[in-house]
Amino acid sequence: MLKADHRKVKELFRKYEAAGNRAYQKKKAIAEEIFTEISLHSRLEEELFYPAVKDQTDEDGKDLVAESLEEHHLVAILIEELKALDPQDERFDAKLTVLMENVEHHIEEEEGELFPEAEDVLGEAIDDLGAQMKERKQQLMASLPSTKA
Repeated sequence: MLKADHRKVKELFRKYEAAGNRAYQKKKAIAEEIFTEISLHSRLEEELFYPAVKDQTDEDGKDLVAESLEEHHLVAILIEELKALDPQDERFDAKLTVLMENVEHHIEEEEGELFPEAEDVLGEAIDDLGAQMKERKQQLMASLPSTKA
C-alpha cells in the first residue's frame, strides 16, 4: 500500500510538470492533491508504520526511522510554505521542485532500505500492520472535506 502511495505521488509530480508554465489553476489543483496525498501517507507512516518498525528493529533501523521522521518534518514545512503562496508567485514552482526532490529521495530510501528492514523485523506481522494501515487510511480519507483519492 505504501508503495502504491509512492507511485501515485510520483504520477502527480509528472502531471504537475506537464501542466505548462502558465496553467496556474491546473497546477494549483494538482499541487493540492499532492499535499493531501503526502499528508495522508505521512500520517499513516508516523502513526502506525514507523512505531511498529522502531519497536522491533536494531539501532540502524531506529536511525532509518528517525531520518524518515525528519524528512517528513521538512516536507511538511515545504507544504505549509507552498499553501501560503499563490501559484503565480515565482517561488511556487521552485519550492514545489524542492518538495518533489525531497519526496523522491525519501521514497528511494524507504523502498531501498526501510521497507526491506520492516519486512525482516516484522515478518508475518507485516500483513496485520498493512490491514491496520488500510483501515486507518480509509478513516482519514473519510474525514477529508472532499477528496479525489
